[in-house]
Amino acid sequence: MALLALAALGLAAFLFGRQRAARLRAAGTAIFHSVPAYHGALVLLSTVLPGALGLLAWGGAGPHGSPALAATATLLPGLAGGAYGYGRISPDLRARTAVERVVMAALIGCSLIAVLTTAGIFASLVVEAGHFFRLYPAADFFFSTTWNPQFRGGSSLGIWPLIWGTFYVSLIALLVAVPVGLMSAIYLAEYASKRTRAWVKPAIEILAGIPTIVYGLFALITVGPLLRDWFAQPLGLGSSSSSVMTAGLVMGIMVIPFVSSLSDDIINAVPQSLRDGSLGLGATRSETVRQVVLPAALPGIVGAILLAASRAIGETMIVVMGAGAAAKLSLNPFEAMTTVTVKIVSQLTGDTEFASPETLVAFALGLTLFLVTLGLNVLALVIVRKYREQYE
Repeated sequence: MALLALAALGLAAFLFGRQRAARLRAAGTAIFHSVPAYHGALVLLSTVLPGALGLLAWGGAGPHGSPALAATATLLPGLAGGAYGYGRISPDLRARTAVERVVMAALIGCSLIAVLTTAGIFASLVVEAGHFFRLYPAADFFFSTTWNPQFRGGSSLGIWPLIWGTFYVSLIALLVAVPVGLMSAIYLAEYASKRTRAWVKPAIEILAGIPTIVYGLFALITVGPLLRDWFAQPLGLGSSSSSVMTAGLVMGIMVIPFVSSLSDDIINAVPQSLRDGSLGLGATRSETVRQVVLPAALPGIVGAILLAASRAIGETMIVVMGAGAAAKLSLNPFEAMTTVTVKIVSQLTGDTEFASPETLVAFALGLTLFLVTLGLNVLALVIVRKYREQYE
C-alpha cells in the first residue's frame, strides 16, 4: 500500500510540476532551459526518491508497526521532497540535465547488477570453499583420482573423476550440437526460402522450451536402452543403459537451439554488401559462406558455442537420469559416469549441516567449476581476437 501511495504521489508531482512550468513559460518572457515535461520529471524524482529511502529505512529499522507507520515513513519524505522540487521550478533550472544525470546513474546501477552478482557468487564460493580446505587437504582434493564420500568419516574427495565426467559428457554434447546447429543456421540464413525458414526455425527453437526432466526421461527410457541393445552389448562395451554417450547425445539435442538460433542471428547480421562483393568477383555461394560470411560471423558463432558449452557443463537432470552417478575415470563412452553438478546436488541433499567436509565439498566443486568455465571464456576471447576478421 505504501508503494502504491508513493506511485500515486509521484504521478501527481509530475503533473503539478509540468503544469506549473508550462504556466510560467506561457506567462513570462524568460526562455526556459528545459521543456515542462523535464520539470515535471524532476519534481517526480524529488518526490519518489526520498519516499523510497524512507520506506527502506522503515523496513530495515527492526520490528514493523502498523501500515499507517509505513505510509507515514514513505509519504512524509516524499511530500517534503516534492515541495522542494516544486519550489525550484524556474526558467534557469536545468531540469533536463538533472533528470538525465539521474537516469544515467540508474543505467549504471543496472549495468553493475550483473557484475556485483558475479562478485557475490564468487565471494560466497570462496568463503565456503575456504572452510572446506581448512577441514580437508587441498592436495588430496585436487590430485586424488578417487571420489568416495563417507559421512561417517574417512572420505576420499578427489575431484578428477568428476571433472573427467563433466568434460566427457559436454564434449559428446558439443560434437552433436555444434555441427547440427551451425549447419542448420547456415541453411536457414543462406539457402532456405522465407516460407521454409518460417516454420523450420520455430520448430528448432521448440527444443529449447522442453523441460530438462523430459529430456532425462527420454534418455532413460528410449536413448539408453537403444544404445545398450544396438551398440554397447554387441560391441562388448557394456550392458548398462546409463552411460556417458546416452547423456551426451540427449544433451547435444537439447543445446542445438543455442547454437542454431544465435548463429543464425549472427550470420544474418553480416552485411549483404560482403556477399554481393564476393559473388560479383565470381565466388560461388558456398565459397562466399566459407570465406566471407563465416569469418565475419566468427565472434558471434564462438559466443554461441560457448553458451551451449556452459549450458551443457551446468546440466544436472539429464546426467542423473542418463549417465548415472558413478564417479570414475574411463574412456569407454558406454559406461556410467557423473559430473560435478550432480555431485554438488547429491552432497547438499538431506538434513546435513555445513560443518563436515562431505557437505562443504560442494562449494569447492562449485568454485572449481566456476574457475574452469571462466578460463574457457578467456581462452575463447583470445582466440576470437586473434582470428576474427573486421570489416568497415
